[in-house]
Amino acid sequence: MPPLPILALAVASFGIGTTEFVIMGLLPEVAQSFGVTIPQAGYLVSGYAMGVVVGAPIVAIATAGLPRKTALLALMAVFLAGNLGCALAPSYGLLMAARILTAFAHGAFFGIGAVVARDLVPREKRTQAVSLMFAGLTLANVLGVPLGTALGQVAGWRSTFWAVVGIGLAAGLAIQLCVPDGLPGTRGRLVSEFRALGRWPVLRPMLISTLSSVSFFTVFTYITPFLTGVTGFTPQGVTGVLFAAGMGLTIGNLAGGHLADRGPMSTIIGSFLGIVAALLVLAAVAHHPALTVAVLILWSGLVFALVSPLQIWVVEAASDAPNLASTLNQGAFNLGNATGAWIGGAALTLGAGYGQLPLIAAAVSLAGLGLVLTALSRERRGLASASAPGA
Repeated sequence: MPPLPILALAVASFGIGTTEFVIMGLLPEVAQSFGVTIPQAGYLVSGYAMGVVVGAPIVAIATAGLPRKTALLALMAVFLAGNLGCALAPSYGLLMAARILTAFAHGAFFGIGAVVARDLVPREKRTQAVSLMFAGLTLANVLGVPLGTALGQVAGWRSTFWAVVGIGLAAGLAIQLCVPDGLPGTRGRLVSEFRALGRWPVLRPMLISTLSSVSFFTVFTYITPFLTGVTGFTPQGVTGVLFAAGMGLTIGNLAGGHLADRGPMSTIIGSFLGIVAALLVLAAVAHHPALTVAVLILWSGLVFALVSPLQIWVVEAASDAPNLASTLNQGAFNLGNATGAWIGGAALTLGAGYGQLPLIAAAVSLAGLGLVLTALSRERRGLASASAPGA
């Protein structure tokens, strides 16, 4: 049984993940409500992602000196205010503003939450604890998004955001009751913390986080037309495929945390190798429905097996600024979301087919793998130098 504080954080991450992704299933209803096109409604997805990117450093600075429990509760208050704004928004512009406000809580919450989860368990279980917190985010894709979409289609899209407000209230109460007091905020001056983040050993895993997300969203942003136009699924059949992929990413997230506590670098390298292989196979079997589903499940699991070990890598590389580093890494992931969607769209505009997107994503993952191997090589050379006679 996971510790109650980590379960409380997982409930909050479920709510945050639901509000981030459920808008994708409600675009037709939102577009009709405000008299905009579906592509214009789609900017609500991009607006949220860029809100995380921009908001992460701002909110990290604002919460740096707060005790961690206080910071988490303050961020849940922002989350609640943003979702209330979404539920009540009388215009498209105000809905966009409410989405961006909600996004400002995203990066800092996952950043601080990951540090709290890490610090509440023994060292040999740290990555597993972080993966359990992020399990709420993955479950949001499996349960929160389809259920929220169904609720919005039946009772109106605003009802979905009211439901998310309820989840946020429950999460805030759980954090208040379960997360211990006395966890201090970041000590030291912000200038020195940002100087610590400017080191390449800290920036490198952030860049790897970005590349892993770029690779995933280059394909996943366009997964529906991929499945209908290349593989031959009906629109109704796509829902089942996405549910299966969601199960894969949930299992992969938990497995990645468990394996990374035993060997973090081997887990990261193995995941990247598996991702590249899965994407190459996906491009080859895209016309075969059963094989495509199997590869999608494996691929999504491997992608999310990277999340918690990369988060821990960043935090431990920036041991003198863990809150700030952990928060900015969430911005790095979301920058990858937006960049991957752009790369995939640009490739399609230039004449690539949906079936070629996995090949582009595989090339991005190879770049990420190269950075990991470079880091490992330098680490081994450093250890060899340190152990050499006379060192």
